[in-house]
Amino acid sequence: MLRFLIRTIEKSAELVDLGVSAVQTPLEVLSKSDCIFIMVSDGEAVQDIFSGADGLLKGELSGKIFVNMSTVSPGINRSLAEIVNEKGATFIDAPVSGSVMQAEQGQLVILGGGDKKVFDELTPLFDTLGKMSIYVGPSGSGNELKLIINSLLAIITQGFAEALLATESKGIELDKFLTLLNNSALSNIFLKAKGDILISGNYNAAFALKHLVKDLNLAKQENILRDMGNLALQDFQSAAVHYGDQDVIAVKKSLDGQSAS
Repeated sequence: MLRFLIRTIEKSAELVDLGVSAVQTPLEVLSKSDCIFIMVSDGEAVQDIFSGADGLLKGELSGKIFVNMSTVSPGINRSLAEIVNEKGATFIDAPVSGSVMQAEQGQLVILGGGDKKVFDELTPLFDTLGKMSIYVGPSGSGNELKLIINSLLAIITQGFAEALLATESKGIELDKFLTLLNNSALSNIFLKAKGDILISGNYNAAFALKHLVKDLNLAKQENILRDMGNLALQDFQSAAVHYGDQDVIAVKKSLDGQSAS
C-alpha cells in the first residue's frame, strides 16, 4: 500500500477514500518508507519537514532516499544533501517543469541534481510521474535549472501580457490575436493555456503568481536574473499584492491597471 504525508491532513480525505494510507508526521513516513518524495511550496516548508518537531532528521536515515521535488533555493538542497549523506542516506533534488495539466497527464519533465547513480535507479518512479527525467549535475543543479526555466517563463508571460494590452489598445479583437498566435511560429502549449484562461475569465491557478514571485526572488539570489528578468520580477511583485493566488497570467490585470492610471 502507498503511504504518504499531506501537510494539511484534511486534504488527504479523497485519496484515503481511494485506498491510500495517510500518516500524520514526516517521522511516521520515514518509519514506513525507504524512498520519500517531497513536494511543497517553499524552502521553509522543506526545512520544517526535515527539522521540525517530528521531522525526518529525528529518525534513522541510514539507507533512505529523499527526493525533493520542491522548487527551492539550490543552497537548501546542497545543505540537506550534506546532512543526510553524513547519516548514510541520499538526497536528490528533482524539481519538475510543468503545471497542473502536465501533472494530470503524466507529462512532467523532472530535473535532477545529486548522485547520478541513485537518480538513474529512480527512473522507473520518475517515469510514472512524467514523460522525461534529465540528470543535470551535482546537488542543487536541478533547482538551478528550474529557476532558469521559470525566469524565462516569467519573461514570456510578461511579454504575452504586454502584447495582449497592445492588442486591446488598438481595438483588435482578442480572439483574432490568439488565433494568429496559435497558428504562428510562436505557438506553444503554455501560451495556448494562458489564452484559454483569458477567454474563460477563470484565473484559478495552474501556477500561482505568488509562487512565480518566490521563484524569481530565488533566481535573483542565485544571480540568474538579468535585465528582462529583473523587470519581470518588479511587475510580478506588484501584481502579487492583489492577484497572488491567481494564475501567473493575472499579471495582465496588474499591468492593465498601471496603463489605465
